[in-house]
Amino acid sequence: MFEEPEWAEEAPVVADLGSVALRPRTTADSQIKGSKRRQLLATLRALEAASLPQQPPSLPGSDEEDEEEVVERKKKRPKKVLFASTSPEVEKKRKKKRQKQGPPSSDSKEEEVERKKCHKGALLGNDFAEEEKRKRKCQKQDPSNPAQPLDNVDQTGSKAWNSSAANDFTKPSPETPCSNPPHTLSRKQWRNRQKNKRRQKNKFRLPQPPEQASVTAAAEETEVPPAPSPDSHGARAEALRARMAQRLDGARFRYLNEQLYSGPSSAAQRLFQEDPEAFLLYHRGFQSQVKKWPLQPVDRIARDLHRRPASLVVADFGCGDCRLASSIRNPVHCFDLASLDPRVTVCDMAQVPLEDESVDVAVFCLSLMGTNIRDFLEEANRVLKPGGLLKVAEVSSRFEDVRTFLGAVTKLGFKVISKDLTNSHFFLFDFQKTGPPRVGPKAQLSGLKLQPCLYKHR
Repeated sequence: MFEEPEWAEEAPVVADLGSVALRPRTTADSQIKGSKRRQLLATLRALEAASLPQQPPSLPGSDEEDEEEVVERKKKRPKKVLFASTSPEVEKKRKKKRQKQGPPSSDSKEEEVERKKCHKGALLGNDFAEEEKRKRKCQKQDPSNPAQPLDNVDQTGSKAWNSSAANDFTKPSPETPCSNPPHTLSRKQWRNRQKNKRRQKNKFRLPQPPEQASVTAAAEETEVPPAPSPDSHGARAEALRARMAQRLDGARFRYLNEQLYSGPSSAAQRLFQEDPEAFLLYHRGFQSQVKKWPLQPVDRIARDLHRRPASLVVADFGCGDCRLASSIRNPVHCFDLASLDPRVTVCDMAQVPLEDESVDVAVFCLSLMGTNIRDFLEEANRVLKPGGLLKVAEVSSRFEDVRTFLGAVTKLGFKVISKDLTNSHFFLFDFQKTGPPRVGPKAQLSGLKLQPCLYKHR
């Protein structure tokens, strides 16, 4: 080796001078230092030319390739601090390693180039290192860089093995599961994925031989449901006939209900006298509607009458099937437009065959139908004893204003005792007779005009 010049020891001092505050320099000092720097650069170039072995002429892009390889190697391995001078013991160890490894390869040459560049950077300070970094960035950003990636360069020995292993590691194999957590699928996405899998499976299924195809066809034929028998046809026809009859009964019930609410009670009595089956049909449809209610008003009235003496005489206006008379012990007079029970007296409820002041309780349970409700209440006032009880239960949707209804009833000789508006389907009122009606027959009572209870077509 050669003796180290004095400037090699003073190089760190020169590198550390960047942090010192700038002082005013003379032109002579700056010229002297500039000439010294040029001399140092010239000596460094001469040393590099003497130390490097003779190499064949390289291609124009080889320097750039070497620099890229240096950058890649620096990223892969930790950086080492290279000093300007090395001891002879270190040199001996390096020679032994080279002898064991064999003839010097291109990797060792590249390492020497890298070491000398680092040595040059240590000598020249931070300016040279920053310039080198800037060059490397420009080369990476330039798309027309003639340098090729390391994977395409012919590699030998351990370097080629490492690169191939790295490439194999980076390529995810289809057999190994992915390390990322699986993305959660919605129900619809999962179904679509299963459907696509089945399609792919059927797409690549091998064609079956004719024998197996005949067997599968026979199995499919056996899975077909048997042909319907004549008995099943008859049952179907019977069910269809019953369904059509039910629809027809519903339509007739809606028609009769509309007639009862839109005309006077005398017209309704005449209708049922001409067609006795119409009343049976109407009563059946009415009961099917009331069964859906959580509580039937006739049961509520019967429960109230159970608390009173059994000697009270009751008059049931619009009794229907005489359910109230069957639920209480009191003597009951049952009146309706048609008879479904032997206890029923067929008549117009505006004119019942009872004497004046002959009953204790008068009941109108969902029977204030027609346009002459005033006549019904006046007839109840006539047959009730003084202080007698009038009980009215009616569908809640018929009342536009409950207060006006109560006011109109009080003008007919009654006073309100209690009212129950808590039920969602019907309202219940209790009145007491105070005397004869206080208004004449020609007086208008608008509160007695209730809305008709019409059922919608379903």
